[in-house]
Amino acid sequence: MLTGSGQHPIGNPMNFMRIFSALRKKLSCAAALGGLAFLALSPVGDAQVLDSKFLPPTEAFRVEATAEGADRLRVDFLVTPGYYLYRHRMSFTIDAGEGAVVAATLGAPDIPAGEEKEDEFFGLQQVFHQAVSVTIPVSRAPGGALEIPLVVGLQGCADAGLCYPPEKRRLKVVLPAASGTATAGPPPSATAAGATGGFVSEQDRLAALIRDGRLPLVLATFFGLGLLLAFTPCVLPMVPILSGIIAGQGSTVTTKRAFTLSLAYVLGMAVTNTLAGIAAAAAGQQVQALFQKPWIIVLFALFFVVMALSMFGLFTIQVPAALQSRLADASNRRRAGTLGGVAAMGALSALIVSACVAPPLFAALAVIAQTGDLVRGGSVLFAMSLGMGVPLLAVGASAGRLLPTAGAWMETVKKIFGVLLLAVAVWMLARILPERATLALWAVPALLGAGVLWGLRAATAAGWAARIAGLLLGAWGLTMLVGAALGGRDPLSPIPQLAREVQGLEFRAVKGTDGLDRELAAAAAAGRPVMLDFYADWCVSCKEMERYTFTDEAVKRSLAGAVLLKADVTANDAADQALLQRFGIFGPPTIAFWSADGTERTQYRVVGFMKAAEFAAIATQATRSQPDNAGSTPGSTP
Repeated sequence: MLTGSGQHPIGNPMNFMRIFSALRKKLSCAAALGGLAFLALSPVGDAQVLDSKFLPPTEAFRVEATAEGADRLRVDFLVTPGYYLYRHRMSFTIDAGEGAVVAATLGAPDIPAGEEKEDEFFGLQQVFHQAVSVTIPVSRAPGGALEIPLVVGLQGCADAGLCYPPEKRRLKVVLPAASGTATAGPPPSATAAGATGGFVSEQDRLAALIRDGRLPLVLATFFGLGLLLAFTPCVLPMVPILSGIIAGQGSTVTTKRAFTLSLAYVLGMAVTNTLAGIAAAAAGQQVQALFQKPWIIVLFALFFVVMALSMFGLFTIQVPAALQSRLADASNRRRAGTLGGVAAMGALSALIVSACVAPPLFAALAVIAQTGDLVRGGSVLFAMSLGMGVPLLAVGASAGRLLPTAGAWMETVKKIFGVLLLAVAVWMLARILPERATLALWAVPALLGAGVLWGLRAATAAGWAARIAGLLLGAWGLTMLVGAALGGRDPLSPIPQLAREVQGLEFRAVKGTDGLDRELAAAAAAGRPVMLDFYADWCVSCKEMERYTFTDEAVKRSLAGAVLLKADVTANDAADQALLQRFGIFGPPTIAFWSADGTERTQYRVVGFMKAAEFAAIATQATRSQPDNAGSTPGSTP
């Protein structure tokens, strides 16, 4: 071994390259790339490599990027004779660096067909031995000149027998000013799939409807979708919140007053959802995630506990006596103040209680982000929020008739709503507490509810039914306490020894963009598809996916050969935000797929909860060996 000054232990680079060329016929592609990576990290400099018969990759493959108008750019690959580039390894993304945001997204690149080549390692591939140009549409809002920090992925080989490792080149392209309407086309996944007659995800279909449909039809459609979302676990907790507010008004509440309070609550929720959605789309972040900090969750849960205790008559929440006398002559002002407080409660509920992403919401946010059309996107968000509020308005409209106006029944109804408010508090704390502790907490509203129902008079059929329900509820509460002591975690199956053990999918955790890139590169080298699950502890639909979808045998079979990754974005820190922004994702639950060649299959993204049978069918298509559209870009934003 040579150890003289300036001499690498391997010896002359020419000797190493001869050895490397001889071994490559016997080694796998991964081993060959590993040897080259060792050479690249060793003290051998570029000058020494130039002495060999192989050029450095920066000279073998030159990349240039130029603007072709305000909404299109061109990337030119200049290939030195004797070398070639792989078509399937070309990728194009925007990456401004951690914490930075670029108000533009790339569409599907137009990559020309290459020459067919039987590759020793990858099989039949399309390659380029000569220069090739790729055009890429850019979705952006109208405005001045925009600098695009472009990251171009590529990999090539030399005909003489050397395969370079995959690499990324960072370029900057300045697009000229864009005027008039936003220069945005359909989402790339929808475009690509539509051109080939392939699968188009629900969120992409809805995004196309928002962008291209007639506004009255779009608003009516999303109002109906909002009505359906009102019955999901993310929105249903608002019903006992509003009911508790109405019941707290006392026995003198009228139908008109109850409906007015409900309308104030719904409008507060709708306006907040709209403004938060616009802000999230413009900033590339999920605003609701900012309100899922543990201390905020605890404070809000304590607020519901205080409201519940007031319903039980332990104390009365009212204006201090000193202020009551001053406001006695200003009843209208006091009434307006009450409505303002209810609207504020609706706004807080929208941010804290309903922290879920569903396909309609994702579609609206994506259109705002891609086109910059705040009026159209905001109108859709407002219509959807009003649809979500219809059951709440029904509660208000019926309260004057369903709630007794006097007598002991009114006190019983208030106590029942107190129990429901305690259940909402436990539901919120379940996001941050261990499952075993949460199971014990669920016993509290169950036992209190049993006591309230048992206290009703049994002289009528309704009274007897209430008492029987109270007995069942009490038995369930005691069972949950016993189950928590035995190590149980599921309120629906409290006793772990009696529960059927169901094994879900086993994921590998990833953090940030660098961690994901390493896993994707390893999976592509092994020829395995990838599924990435964006998860958060405060995401109710994420836990639904874990319990009801990922435990299904058909789902497990559909993902048998895939690498399963999970990005936990609960902390919503800089690394989490950068990862979400890279893929244009507004929050969990979102699931992305990559095919075995490392190409992200954006048209198969799953947003929101999906039942097992439907998810298994999508996962099977998304992870098959050949992508629907060879022009899709790995890691590109939608």
